[in-house]
Amino acid sequence: MAGMHFSILSLLLLLVAFSYTEASADVPKTTDKKIEVVVEATVYCQSCDHFGTWSLIGAKPIPSAKVSVTCKSHNGHVSYYKVFETDKNGYLYAPLEGFKMQHYILDHPLHSCYVKPVWSPLESCSLLSNVNYGLNGAPLRYENKKLHGSKYEAVIYAAGPLAFRPSECSQTHL
Repeated sequence: MAGMHFSILSLLLLLVAFSYTEASADVPKTTDKKIEVVVEATVYCQSCDHFGTWSLIGAKPIPSAKVSVTCKSHNGHVSYYKVFETDKNGYLYAPLEGFKMQHYILDHPLHSCYVKPVWSPLESCSLLSNVNYGLNGAPLRYENKKLHGSKYEAVIYAAGPLAFRPSECSQTHL
C-alpha cells in the first residue's frame, strides 16, 4: 500500500509540474527586446581652404541638413529609403524603423546601406562634396556602439562625417 501512495503522490506531482509548465509557456516573455538599427553621422560645411580634400579642419556643423539613408537588398532592389534631418549640432541620429533584412548576411546594414547628404539649409554652403564618399554614398561602419534599455537595444552604425562646400570659394583655393 505504501508503494501505491508513492505512485499516486508522484503522479500528482507530475501533473502539477506539467500544468505549471503549460501555464508558464502561455505567459508572454517580458525579456523580449526591440532591436533597432540606427545610423549616425555629422554634416559639416567644409572650409574653402580645404576644398577638394577630405579635410574638415575649420569646418562648421550644419543644423537642419537633410541626409538620406538608402539600403539595397542583395538583389539590388531598394529595400529602405528615408531622408532624415540633423539636429542643431549637425548630428544625425537616424533609427531605421521598418528596416528588414531578407538575407541576414547579404542584406546586413554594413553591406547594404549608405548615407548621402541631400540638402543644406545654408545658401552659402550648399554644394555637395565628396568627403567620405558622400557623392556616391558613405558606407557604414560598426564602431561597437550600442544603447541598452530594459526593452530596447539600438545597434548604431556610423557613416562618418559628410560635408557640403561653399559655392563662393575663390580660384586661389583650388
